[in-house]
Amino acid sequence: MKVTMEVDCTPEEARRFLGLPDVSKANDVYVDNIAKAMQGVTSIEQLQGYVKQVAPMGEMGLKMFQQFMEQGGMSAFSGKKPKA
Repeated sequence: MKVTMEVDCTPEEARRFLGLPDVSKANDVYVDNIAKAMQGVTSIEQLQGYVKQVAPMGEMGLKMFQQFMEQGGMSAFSGKKPKA
């Protein structure tokens, strides 16, 4: 038996329903700081250097996070547990 349920709500309503904290103020501060830092970037090399400084563990951290998200997404849609 398969049951499908569709919920039509705003992101704010979903956040409240799931009991997640409101991080909009922290996000606004983060986005403002990133925007200010990006104003001085004039080349790809500067952008890459900035990303390496900001990201935990530099490029390796970004790759690990990407793999984590891909595995989590695949397991969520397939119903299988991700590989350890």
